[in-house]
Amino acid sequence: MILLERIYEPAAKGDGFRILVERLWPRGFTRERAHVDLWLTDIAPSPTLRAWFGHDVKKWNEFKRRYREELRTNPAVEELRKLLTQQKTVTFVFASKDEEHNSARILRDYVTARQDAP
Repeated sequence: MILLERIYEPAAKGDGFRILVERLWPRGFTRERAHVDLWLTDIAPSPTLRAWFGHDVKKWNEFKRRYREELRTNPAVEELRKLLTQQKTVTFVFASKDEEHNSARILRDYVTARQDAP
């Protein structure tokens, strides 16, 4: 099971293994306060794609397409898949204010859809 949670929400027991899926460390957070088990920077959108998107909801569909394309050739996806098989519950921790339009949601959908693929 993969959960999504903003870094600004307090960590909960049910979160399981917490992975920060952001390229940049969230401002104002120490590692202790963030309660993350792993910071997987390479799984996040590239700096170029992130800057292009700029959290502009009008670009959302194109951002999803471009990010999925990056994921198809990203070696960190395989690392993440291995982690997912080793943990019962994983929480992707993200910093975006928008809980609907963020890369963590795309990543969760991508790895969930691809887990059963050969």
